[in-house]
Amino acid sequence: MRGGPMGGGPRRYDEPQKLKMKKTAILSRLFPYLLQHKFLFLLCILFTIGGNLLGLVGPYLSGVAIDAIELGQGHVDFSAVWYYAVIMLILYAASSVLGYALTRLMIVISRKVVNTMRRDVFNKLSELPVGYFDTNQTGDILSRISYDIDTINTSLSNDMVQVFASVVTVVGALAMMISISPLLVLVFVFTVPLSMFMTKKITGFTRPLFRKRSQKLGELNGFVEEMISGQKTLRAYSQEENTIAKLDAQNEETVQAYYKADYYGAMVGPSVNFVNNLSMSLVSFLGAALYLVGSISIGNISSFVLYSRRFSGPINEIANIIGELQSAFSAAERVFRLLDEDPEPEDAPDALDLKEAEGNVALEHVFFGYGDGPEVIHDLSLDVKKGALIAIVGPTGAGKTTIVNLLMRFYDAKAGKVKLDGHAVQDLTRKSLRLNYSMVLQDTWLFSGTVFENISYGSETATREDVERVCRACGIHEYIMTLPEGYDTVLEDDGSNISKGQKQLMTIARAMLLRSSLLILDEATSNVDTRTELQIQRAMRQLMQDKTCFVIAHRLSTIRNADLILVVRDGEIVERGTHDSLMRADTFYKQLYNAQFA
Repeated sequence: MRGGPMGGGPRRYDEPQKLKMKKTAILSRLFPYLLQHKFLFLLCILFTIGGNLLGLVGPYLSGVAIDAIELGQGHVDFSAVWYYAVIMLILYAASSVLGYALTRLMIVISRKVVNTMRRDVFNKLSELPVGYFDTNQTGDILSRISYDIDTINTSLSNDMVQVFASVVTVVGALAMMISISPLLVLVFVFTVPLSMFMTKKITGFTRPLFRKRSQKLGELNGFVEEMISGQKTLRAYSQEENTIAKLDAQNEETVQAYYKADYYGAMVGPSVNFVNNLSMSLVSFLGAALYLVGSISIGNISSFVLYSRRFSGPINEIANIIGELQSAFSAAERVFRLLDEDPEPEDAPDALDLKEAEGNVALEHVFFGYGDGPEVIHDLSLDVKKGALIAIVGPTGAGKTTIVNLLMRFYDAKAGKVKLDGHAVQDLTRKSLRLNYSMVLQDTWLFSGTVFENISYGSETATREDVERVCRACGIHEYIMTLPEGYDTVLEDDGSNISKGQKQLMTIARAMLLRSSLLILDEATSNVDTRTELQIQRAMRQLMQDKTCFVIAHRLSTIRNADLILVVRDGEIVERGTHDSLMRADTFYKQLYNAQFA
């Protein structure tokens, strides 16, 4: 099991590995992306066929030019030789131009396909439930969006063109060889099946290796992302050497996965090349025998040999890029696995779009556990009236954050009901439900943009006066005015150019600005000093009158004025009451509160 979502509660157990996708299934998923650009793709087909057909005429003209020499008779028709040579030059030049145009066109198509695919992946991420992000590393998800899709791009722009062109060349060369000497073609009846057998055997062995290579790279990216984001903690605990040792181990696994995939993948090319050279030897031997009995001319032998090179060359090229194709298939499989993930269940057809909730919340005999993991919430019941300030306290892992997950419907209860204004949350649209909540988490999130844009995020109609009002209430206005451009100061990478406490104050101001009926603060004041925290509490009580507030706090001194304090222990509410009433009795809350000053 891995750590809990939103900083608390166990995550669901890892799901068993799903069945692997077949190559045909992967190709059937890729082609619709190509067919979105039918006109360009049709041009590619025409350029491929035209370029290869022009190139296939050359060997035939070469044989005709050789026969024009009339060996043994002392006569050479130079005009015919020059004529055929010039025609060959023109045809090869035209074939090269079409090949260049084809390459440029496939680059354009692949860029469009990758753009569409990356957009689809990003859109899919916005549809996935929170549980998906709780059980998958951020680095691995980023690896799918960046590395895996880039691998597909490389394959589409290079390998797919080469494979498509090779198929046309092989079919055309085979037709020309049959027209020259069907008897010589019998050589390939033996060598081609041998090449196919060897290629299938090797690729069947190497594909799992390329799949593992992509998986290990995703794991490495996830580890690196975690270590980079936790640099301060890492250095504070002097874990540099330990982390480097872990990275070395992870890196070694990734390198070994790359080595094995590339090592065994590289066996395809030389193996097929050996068979092709064997076929050339047999063609030369059998062609010489036929020439001696007068069944074939020197020119035809020359043309056949050139066509046989055209025939076997593409097969060898395909074998050489088979490793890259395997890598592309593995990358595409990882991308399509993400696209095939189950999204959040759709809202019921008759789901109510709740515009402005009053703020009455109820939990009725709720049971919940993450995935197949142990039960976290046991028979939880709660009734909160609008405008109340509810504090949820308890030891780590007691289920405090899980209650928030259920209120916001990030997860659905396994049994029981969660209600808002008398409506079960399943009977409301998720969007309208969540828009009625403002939320501030312990982990702050700011994006690259101005201070004003970050605070007004989610409130499109907010004016500068509105933003300044909530910032004054939070006590951050004076600090913002000391910044170089005030509210127009651009925040860098997740607000790295300001302190963590100031970041938290901005996210609190952002939540206060939203016109919602309910507010959730999940350890939201953990990064500010006590004096500032008291100031924020007073400001919230003034600005959020008649709004229902849920506060999760470990620093119990900050929730003394709560209308109701819920003490959660092992997924159950064991105590409830005001601060004074709970402190008068011998309660678990009293033990927690006094422990802060022990």
